[in-house]
Amino acid sequence: AGDLFPKTTLLASRYLYGYRSIRTSAFSTERYVGAVCSAVSAISIKKTFAVDILSHPLYLAPVPLYSKLYGGTGLVIDGCSPFIKQTFRSRAIIATERGTQSLTIPVVHDGGRTAMRDVRISEHGNWRHQHWNALVSAYRNSPFFEYYADDFAHFYEERDGFLLDFNLRLNGVICNLLGIEKEIKVVDTENGLEGFLCNAERILDLRHIAEPKSLALLAGYKPKEYYQVFTLRNGFIPNLSIVDLLFNMGPEGLITLRESCL
Repeated sequence: AGDLFPKTTLLASRYLYGYRSIRTSAFSTERYVGAVCSAVSAISIKKTFAVDILSHPLYLAPVPLYSKLYGGTGLVIDGCSPFIKQTFRSRAIIATERGTQSLTIPVVHDGGRTAMRDVRISEHGNWRHQHWNALVSAYRNSPFFEYYADDFAHFYEERDGFLLDFNLRLNGVICNLLGIEKEIKVVDTENGLEGFLCNAERILDLRHIAEPKSLALLAGYKPKEYYQVFTLRNGFIPNLSIVDLLFNMGPEGLITLRESCL
């Protein structure tokens, strides 16, 4: 893939390695981000497909979803299907010094057929404090955590009633920071969802990404290795939460997303 845009990749890489070597001030970080954003914006998206990506609303969704979204035309969120425990609807996986760690949002539901739109967040167990501390511990030494921290910190201070709203607001921030400008639609009725599914040729149904075991079998996707804080200790760990890519690679993460989509 490098021969498709060698100049922009080289430019971004030079800034990236230069930044890691100096890391002196907020000003140097800001200048780096601006330079890389300019370089990345010069990349023409050649791996596009004229379809909307259909997904469940996921918590700090895994990198593969954003790789597919980068090449798609928009994102359709299924807000009416039932909530399922132990999936990325309420769980994110990050990399730590000891390997991977799951961050799970406690929720209130009837245990059976509660639609995602009706699932409420529980404040049991001080989970917001625990999740934010985990993110700080895992990524405080990453190149971009300090630069992006304020964009995420308030999510772990405020209280949101519904899981769907919380996940959507996080997704909006992530897309904005990555420079992914796509239309996002939320379908919260069964009839509305059936209408979208009738146009199967216009939809890439990736709702199965909510299941952790499905990521290794995702068609048309091959994880592109990128810098991770604990690579020397753990090796490269693919398919983590998008925040792993964002905090480690910043705006150059777009190049990783593009090169991972076959």
